[in-house]
Amino acid sequence: MTEELVIREDRGAVTHLTLNLPGKLNALSDGMIAALTETFGALMISETQRVIVLKGAGKAFCAGHDLKEMQAKRDSNDRGAAALRDLFDRCARMMQMIPRLPQPVIAQTHGIATAAGCQLVASCDLAVAAEDCRFGVNGVNIGLFCSTPMVALSRNAPRKQVFEMLVTGDFISAARAREIGLINRIAPSETLEAETEALAEQIAAKLGSAVRVGKRAFYDQIQLPLDKAYEMTGAVMVENMLDRNTAEGISAFLDKRKPDWSQG
Repeated sequence: MTEELVIREDRGAVTHLTLNLPGKLNALSDGMIAALTETFGALMISETQRVIVLKGAGKAFCAGHDLKEMQAKRDSNDRGAAALRDLFDRCARMMQMIPRLPQPVIAQTHGIATAAGCQLVASCDLAVAAEDCRFGVNGVNIGLFCSTPMVALSRNAPRKQVFEMLVTGDFISAARAREIGLINRIAPSETLEAETEALAEQIAAKLGSAVRVGKRAFYDQIQLPLDKAYEMTGAVMVENMLDRNTAEGISAFLDKRKPDWSQG
C-alpha cells in the first residue's frame, strides 16, 4: 500500500515523490499520511539524495483530507473525537518532517492544492506551480475552518491575505499565490516538470553538506530573537567552514577552477 500511494523515483541526487491516489485527487487519507511519513523517514537518513520534488498524479496536486474517511470516524461513542485528533496529530507530524528533512523539498503543483493540500505546499521549502493551478483553504465553505492548514500558510504569507483565504474559502490563482509568497515560480503546464527539474538540479549541484546545514539553520534561526539568531548562525558558519569540502570550494574559487567535491 505504501509503495503504491507514494511513488519514489531517484534521478541521480534528486528524488521525485508522486502522490498516487488520482481517483481521490491525491487526498491525504490515513494511508497517504502513513506513506509520506514512511518515505520521509527513509529520506531523512539518506546520504545520497540532495533534493526532493513532491508532486501529484492525475489532474491535481492534492485536495486535502479524505472527507469520507473523516466522516466514517464519527461512528464511535465519542463521535470520532479521539480518531479525528489522532488523524490531525499524525498529519501534523508528517508536515513537520518536511522542514526537518536535510534535503530542500520542492512542491510541483498543478490543478488544485486545497485545504491540507495547500498546507502541504506551504510546508515545503520551495514551490513551482503550473500557470492554471489554484490554491485554497476552502473548508469554511462546508463548515470546517482550515485551522491546521492555517499554521503552515500563516508562516508563509502575510496574515491578512491568509485570513481572507480562510474566511472566504475563495481560491487564488498561481499568480496571486506567487504575489503573497506561497510559491516561488510559475511555469506553463507543458514545461512544469522540466522547469521544476531544472531548479532541483541547480540545487543538487551545490555542496550537499552546506545545503543541509543551511536548511537546518534557516528554520532554527527564524524562530529566535535577532541577537540569538546571529549567535546561533555564527556557530553554524564555523561548522560549515570546517567542512573539508567547503575548504576545497573556497580554494577552487580563489584558483578560478571548479571544486572537486566528494559528496554522495
